[in-house]
Amino acid sequence: MKFTKWNFIMTVFGIFSFLFDIGVDLWISIKYFQEDLYLFGLLTIFFALVSTLIVQAFSYSWFQDDFIEEAHGSMKTILILHLFLAGTLLRYWYAVRYAYQATYDPRRRENTEKLDDIKKLEYTKKLEKAVYAMTDLSMLRCFKTYLESTPQFILQLYILMEHGQITIIQYLSILVSVFSISWSTVDYHMSLRKSVADKKTISVGFPLLSYTFYKFFTLTSWIVSIVFLISCNVYVFAALLTVLGVAGFCWACKQHTNFCTTTRMEILYRVIVGIILIFTFFNIKGSKTRFPLSVYYIVRLLSTAGILALCFYLRPVFARTYIFAVLSIATVVTLGLGIFSLIVYYACFHPALQFIGHTYEDEVDGISHKDPNEDEVDGIRPKDPNRMKKFIMP
Repeated sequence: MKFTKWNFIMTVFGIFSFLFDIGVDLWISIKYFQEDLYLFGLLTIFFALVSTLIVQAFSYSWFQDDFIEEAHGSMKTILILHLFLAGTLLRYWYAVRYAYQATYDPRRRENTEKLDDIKKLEYTKKLEKAVYAMTDLSMLRCFKTYLESTPQFILQLYILMEHGQITIIQYLSILVSVFSISWSTVDYHMSLRKSVADKKTISVGFPLLSYTFYKFFTLTSWIVSIVFLISCNVYVFAALLTVLGVAGFCWACKQHTNFCTTTRMEILYRVIVGIILIFTFFNIKGSKTRFPLSVYYIVRLLSTAGILALCFYLRPVFARTYIFAVLSIATVVTLGLGIFSLIVYYACFHPALQFIGHTYEDEVDGISHKDPNEDEVDGIRPKDPNRMKKFIMP
């Protein structure tokens, strides 16, 4: 388990990115209202508010899971902060604090082999706290991405397609949404693998690029296809997304996910999984993915082809426009590139390939075989790394 200065810098950067995202949402919604585009302004606020409330609910639930009985008095303050929608900032405070301790601790410069067992354990626990704090934030960003950034991306593309031209503000929103979707998905993938003992982290370079291209291209292709469907028939669009969302929810139920400690939060979690599966594939239980992954993208291919055919049938005039020609070609090309990148990643670069023919039973030092109430900091109990294995796995 490693935590570098680069990880610390990116944690600090995450705070500014989070605040910038909030500022952009407020700015865009105000501009919409000033231009009498009330529906677009309300939708922007709706997506931002719903995603924020859901993120606060999960964040508070995880704080409850991680606090011990003696520290329940502190939960009142944490509850108040979450009610004022400041739970994410609180998590960033813990993440930066633990990251600083793990990165700039004087013992970090020493050879850990020369440290005694107590100092080794202390340093290992600091690493654990920093990694798990970052992983929690990456999970919450993943939720926010598919509940806010992706719908806003769809909204801005729809405005572009229907009106032909949009303002600089809307172009900025599109760029922020694309960056947010790509960054949070890749960051989640890397953070989750780093936090789980038996998952090797993805290597920087071609492996990371192939995974990034796979997610970016398949997501972009599908989002453009969805926008085509909205422009053709809103009811068909709503029906398709409902069917896909319900199918994803049922799949999560069938897999008997057990990520949350309460039934209500588990149901909400499965709903979120269903929404995420509308846009991209995630392995819900960390099991073998060849068959479900193949089925998922076969359905994606058929759906994309069906949407393009439907555009020609329902809106032949629109289908002959220049913007449709450009975007439809981009849709097909990006889907092909995305699936190609997916094949390259799983065939050549997936971390599991390095363990073919070998046993992998190593444990991270200082994690297993210890009292779960040991090493409390501010009443916070270190998390069981196995909790991460219950989350959706890329």
